[in-house]
This record gives sequence, structure tokens and C-alpha cells, in this order.
Amino acid sequence: MKLPSVAVAACLVCLIVAPVLAQTAPAAPAATVPVPATKRVTCLSSTQNLKGQDKRDQMQLCMAQARLDCLKQAIDQKVVGQARKSFIKSCVGGDGGEQQ
Repeated sequence: MKLPSVAVAACLVCLIVAPVLAQTAPAAPAATVPVPATKRVTCLSSTQNLKGQDKRDQMQLCMAQARLDCLKQAIDQKVVGQARKSFIKSCVGGDGGEQQ
């Protein structure tokens, strides 16, 4: 007769825990929102059909344009100093070695 008592106790625990889990559930989908592709990924995909020097040239042009777009965005948002450097780096999506 202890088995039904355990089942009743488990159901009571579920009734207590379920509302708590239901309140925290909406936070989980926000964590699974996909991160938008960086400008670097866009440049890589746009140059994938090219070869050799043409690919390198187009990649450099695309990354320079991406960096310029990110700089304009940082200026519009009034981001300055080290925060601007970090913003541009994360916006472009890489180490920024091509621009220097």
C-alpha cells in the first residue's frame, strides 16, 4: 500500500513545481533566438563562387564596405572610444585584420 502513497506524493510535488516551471518557460525561447549572420559571413558567401585574386579582391572590398556600414551605425548610435572599437568588431564579425 505504500506505492499508491508515493504516487500521490509525486503528483502533489508536480502540482507544486509545475506553476514555477511555467513561469520560467517564457525565458527559454529568448535564449534560442538565432543570432543574425555577421557581415563577414555574408561576404564569404558572396565570394564563394570566385577563385584566386578575384576572390581576395572582392572579399577585401566587401569587408571594407561592411566595416564602413558598422562605423556609420556606431556613429548614429553615438558609440565612442573603446566601446566603438568593440561594437565595430562585433558588427563586422571578426578580428578586423583585413581592414588594417
